[in-house]
Amino acid sequence: MDKGTLVEFRGQGDTDAQRSPRLGVAERPEGKKNWIVVDERGHSHSLHPRQITFTASDRLYGSSDITPFLKAVEVFLDPSSLEIAWEILIEEGGRAVEPKELAQLLFSEQTVPCIYAAHRLLSEDKLYFKQKGDLYEPRTAAQVAELKHQIEREAQRQSEQKAFFERWQQALAGEPVEWQSGDRPYLTALERYALFAEESPTRSTAADLLKQIGRPDSPQSAFQVLVDLGLWSHHENLFVRRSNLPTQFSESVLSAVRERLTMPPPDLERDRRDLTHLKVYTIDDESTAEIDDGLSLETLENGRQRVWIHIADPSRWIDLGDDLDKEAQRRSTTVYLPTGMIPMFPVELSTGPMSLIQGQLCCALSFGVILSDDGAVESYEITASTIKPTYRLTYEDVDEILELGVQAEPELIALSAWAERRQAWRMGQGAIAINMPESVIKVNGDDIDILVLEDSRSRNLVAEMMILAGEVAASYGQVHSLPLPFRSQPQPELPPEEELMQLEAGPVRSSAIRRCMPRSEMGIVPARHSSLGLEGYCQVTSPIRRYADLLAHFQIKAHLRGEPLPFSATDLPALLSSITTVVQESNFIERQTNRYWSLEFLRRQGNTVWSAMMLRWLREHESLGLILIEDLGLELAMRFHRSIDLGERLQVRVISSDPRMDRIVLEEYYETTASVSSSP
Repeated sequence: MDKGTLVEFRGQGDTDAQRSPRLGVAERPEGKKNWIVVDERGHSHSLHPRQITFTASDRLYGSSDITPFLKAVEVFLDPSSLEIAWEILIEEGGRAVEPKELAQLLFSEQTVPCIYAAHRLLSEDKLYFKQKGDLYEPRTAAQVAELKHQIEREAQRQSEQKAFFERWQQALAGEPVEWQSGDRPYLTALERYALFAEESPTRSTAADLLKQIGRPDSPQSAFQVLVDLGLWSHHENLFVRRSNLPTQFSESVLSAVRERLTMPPPDLERDRRDLTHLKVYTIDDESTAEIDDGLSLETLENGRQRVWIHIADPSRWIDLGDDLDKEAQRRSTTVYLPTGMIPMFPVELSTGPMSLIQGQLCCALSFGVILSDDGAVESYEITASTIKPTYRLTYEDVDEILELGVQAEPELIALSAWAERRQAWRMGQGAIAINMPESVIKVNGDDIDILVLEDSRSRNLVAEMMILAGEVAASYGQVHSLPLPFRSQPQPELPPEEELMQLEAGPVRSSAIRRCMPRSEMGIVPARHSSLGLEGYCQVTSPIRRYADLLAHFQIKAHLRGEPLPFSATDLPALLSSITTVVQESNFIERQTNRYWSLEFLRRQGNTVWSAMMLRWLREHESLGLILIEDLGLELAMRFHRSIDLGERLQVRVISSDPRMDRIVLEEYYETTASVSSSP
């Protein structure tokens, strides 16, 4: 290269995308390889040969010639002309050309401005030609068609993105917006980033969206944008959204519901027993909508009493393998959250004909049990039945009746007495009592209530009768060798009796026992359930909201009819494994959601001082303990900076609580001194 040569160059570090033409004139060599080039503004550049992309040495150029040269070139820069040249070259077999030859083809002359114009068209083209060394080869017709399609798709994407941002701004301004199908990928990108943070597969798309509206690049920012857009609420349940839990029913399922309500399937129980003469009590919380159990007491001719536990019979309304059954199996359980329930069956069925509704004829699976004086099962029968619930009672109603000894309800009083005998009998069989406060969190609109469920005769009555039904079902399955979803629990390794007795009776001792208890297990062979004190147990009392219970109904009812069992011992384990996985995920969602709302409740309480009890050490070497806020039934971790005894009572208050980040800071409170401990 000589002085006065016109060159096109790229700056140091320029990428292909930044390849805007820059012209200069060679001034002098620098070092072994570089040249000093002066641009049209008189600025000098030291260039390596690989930065130079075009040269013209037909005459001596000066920097003042650059602007007139570019004006001469400009008239030839028509990208559409490349298509004509491409078509000609394709017809000639697709040969490769240099810019000089293309200039002749396009402009019928080979002047330097024409050659440079051809060079510019070829180097900037992304459609018709691809560079191979100093030559440019025309792409095939198929390649060009595919590239055109990609360009059209990109143009459409940019158009949709522009429209999306227009709707975005409208939504942020509080204006009503009708989101389009093309908006879904962008909104999904934000949702996944808010849910899964760095693990989100759409993280880069979400980061780009946040950048374009000037928001920080973080999952919290993505969450806030979705709230600002009105798509999520401030208290959106991210645990549900992260899960595979279905929250809506498909149209095919809802269609099946409508069909069942207008045309119920034939009742397979042709000899359903008429028990409508019995007085039936259903006992639940006031808010309970799925009523799946009722109780009766029958006095026999010999004066003895038979306890009846009536369980709702939802299998009357579905067929194995139909859409309703498949959906219930997929969900496996009703999920109860502070904000409401996510039902296993559509509520039109679960709170309607499947439930035991007062004053209506209802299908049930009834367990009739005669107990010995000490509370052991002496004899039993199981029958598909028709009942007519007499009273719809709350736990508070029953407690009042029992406390007052209302003589008009002798059956209820007798049932309570049998429940107490049953409990005493189970304790004699080695049952393990864990009496920890249980709370229920209810969210209604913006209001949060935490209710502590007190031990009561009514709750003990219902609990004991449900356990009794489970024992009877397990016994029936064992006697007849039926594969059922039996529940068992290995015997725990408890601390020595003298060690337990040193702990204060109540929550502290119960907490120590609870931490030793192994998880219950589900299998097709009956085994001892240690905490219940039973040699066999099978849950059957909640078939509207637990698929395992419904499965047991299908098995027992088929055997009662003398028909083949729907599920064999070979098929059942895989199904139970699937149910267990779903139920565990649902339980996790319930726990985490309750935790969220408990922290939000405490956050709103400000400087309220709460009475608490030290339950046990979580990590004693780190002074990290578990406390119980007694008025709320909430257990929280707290770090201490003083010695403290198990069972010791203290006053605490919340310093800060962030439910979204699952963080709470507590301090011990004294009226006249500063705080001395806090949560981790």
